[in-house]
Amino acid sequence: MLRLRRRPVLLLLSLALAALLAPLSAHAAAPAFDAVAETEKLLATLPAEARARSDAYFEGTYWLLLWNLVAALVAAGLLLVTGLAARIRNWAERVFKKRILQVAACVLVLLALDAVIRLPLDYYEGYVREHTYGLSNHTLGGWARDWLVGQIAGAVMTTPLLVLLYAVLRRWPLVWWSRAALATPFLLVVLMAISPVFLAPLFNSYRPLADASLREPILSLARANGIPAENVWQFDASKQTKRISANVSGALGTTRIALNDNLLNRCTPAEIRAVMAHEMGHYVLNHTYKMAIFFGLVIAAGFAFTAWSIGFVLRRYGAAWGLRGLDDPAGLPLLTGLLAVYFFATTPVTKSIIRLQESEADLFGLNAAREPDGFATTALKLGEYRKLAPGPLEEIIFFDHPSGRTRVLMAMRWKAEHPELFTK
Repeated sequence: MLRLRRRPVLLLLSLALAALLAPLSAHAAAPAFDAVAETEKLLATLPAEARARSDAYFEGTYWLLLWNLVAALVAAGLLLVTGLAARIRNWAERVFKKRILQVAACVLVLLALDAVIRLPLDYYEGYVREHTYGLSNHTLGGWARDWLVGQIAGAVMTTPLLVLLYAVLRRWPLVWWSRAALATPFLLVVLMAISPVFLAPLFNSYRPLADASLREPILSLARANGIPAENVWQFDASKQTKRISANVSGALGTTRIALNDNLLNRCTPAEIRAVMAHEMGHYVLNHTYKMAIFFGLVIAAGFAFTAWSIGFVLRRYGAAWGLRGLDDPAGLPLLTGLLAVYFFATTPVTKSIIRLQESEADLFGLNAAREPDGFATTALKLGEYRKLAPGPLEEIIFFDHPSGRTRVLMAMRWKAEHPELFTK
């Protein structure tokens, strides 16, 4: 009797235990999300031919770093060795009586000649090469117009600064580099403040984003992260390039949220949200001001290097080139040539500064938009012109953004840690 009574009880306990363990068994049986495997799967979706073309394009930029240095040194050498820079200074002194106007005229002409000497490389790099790899929509006339506008805008901004620099060189010949270094971060912030308002519209037309289904989520994301923006702007980059791009740029109250029409036309809403959240990360993390400080330090070291080396060069070659001393504006090609050598040597430093801030913005964007799949597929689109899977040292030296593989893996790791958002 006792055995018969126990059987229903044991049967009920067994059924209850099975019911409790069933969900656990199902969960244990479910395959774990493998971030590395998912990354490789996404990278494999790109055709081998497209990846080879992207790798070839990006690896070509390594050589362009060298060719740009060579072009800078050739331009400096032609202006100095031929005595042309000294003759331009003499002309400026004959035409103008005040030193400030003499320096300004000399600097302006030297900048123009430098641009003309570098024009063939600029044409190849900015027009021929971009068309060869199918990345440009520019007409030759459109490219020439943008090149000319860029040179004029650069000269207008640079000439007053160089006039001021030569005044500092004249007043403090031994410690000029420290005075220039102290002013650099403030000048960088001012440049970043005026860029979205005054410079960007020189090259593209900006208008408010009309699509409310895209605009309102972007503005909501901006408000949630303390970004004081009342509108989202779109600009017509498709007339120049096929690349997708966006930015939250500006400083000192000039912040503007903008995205190009390629992003609108080529990307899904999830990808657009992922990109815009990344760009907002730069604002929230104060990258504008951090960048000014970091690059201010790099440029300060560049001024110190130039101050150390320029005296030696002037003592050895200054008389032959017709240069009168450190504060002679005819020596501008020498100054720019030495700085070109310095910045070429510090390429891994400057690239890494930018890349680390881009990586921070990536993580911010993933947490803000919560769109890891959109972020990953956008990284693949950027792989059209950025090598997707470089070696570790290659990425450190040459990449100013994380590589495509690094970004996709970051997104998949984030997704793996938030299964509740992507499993049903």
